[in-house]
Amino acid sequence: MDRLKQLESFVSIATRGSLTAAARLEGVAPAIMGRRLDALEERLGVKLLMRTTRKLSLTHEGIAFLEDCQRLLADIANVEASVSAGGVKATGHLRITAPAGFGRRHVAPLLPLYRELHPDVSISLNLSDRVVDLTGEGYDCAVRVGDLPDSSLVSVRVGDNRRLCVATPEYLQRRGTPLHPSELTQHDCLTLSSEASQTRGWAFRIPGDDGTSSEVVHFKPGGPLDCSDGQVLHDWCRGGWGIAWRSTWEVEAEIEAGRLVPVLEEFAAPPNGIFVVFPQRKHMPLRVRLWIEYLKEQYAAPGFWRREMPG
Repeated sequence: MDRLKQLESFVSIATRGSLTAAARLEGVAPAIMGRRLDALEERLGVKLLMRTTRKLSLTHEGIAFLEDCQRLLADIANVEASVSAGGVKATGHLRITAPAGFGRRHVAPLLPLYRELHPDVSISLNLSDRVVDLTGEGYDCAVRVGDLPDSSLVSVRVGDNRRLCVATPEYLQRRGTPLHPSELTQHDCLTLSSEASQTRGWAFRIPGDDGTSSEVVHFKPGGPLDCSDGQVLHDWCRGGWGIAWRSTWEVEAEIEAGRLVPVLEEFAAPPNGIFVVFPQRKHMPLRVRLWIEYLKEQYAAPGFWRREMPG
């Protein structure tokens, strides 16, 4: 019990950035939270938080440990919920938000199927590319793609997301195939406009001089066409107007069908994640837990990302 309390206290302190705020939430003195943190760090033999008079900041070990602790505490809550729920069916209203393009293709088609399994659940889906305030706007969970910002939300990884450079066979026949990211300067690259995301540019893994190690570098290609809407870039790419840097969830089926061709695959950056995020709660509603499990199962199914999806 003491160990679990130490983990819960560490997560509370780290996500709120303050011993005082975490202590206030639990109704104890800040000194008690401090002693729990000291005991945890002593037991682990590592420093998790750097403390000054002005602020708390996570160490590298603390960042990794926080993610593991959040996942562990969420799993414990799920186990407790499943036992206490017994044979009770999932009920109530499930409110989900997801990015527009991804949600249209890979969340929306699954919701009617999920509801067939749990007919006593009603569902609202919000598709938006802004980062929705789940607690403030009353959402149960969000599906998010890519690197997650620091947050007090709990995250569960449900799939991998990889980005590739792609073009039509006709474009590559006309303009040639780049063999190194530096050669993209000689091509028409279809990019998101500056006010959109991807501000760091396209990511590539470049081998080091020793031929074994590699580092991820970001390259901002130029081109005659840019747009703030990823779907428009996708359509331009399918029209043969240039090379685009797209997620595999968008282009896998078209690569399989031969309508798009991946280029520079050997330089592709490591995948980031597809996550479900949700507010920290003592008891997760059964409808949310079952939705997360259903997503994991679907996204892990062989061939899922190669299916032709509506839209």
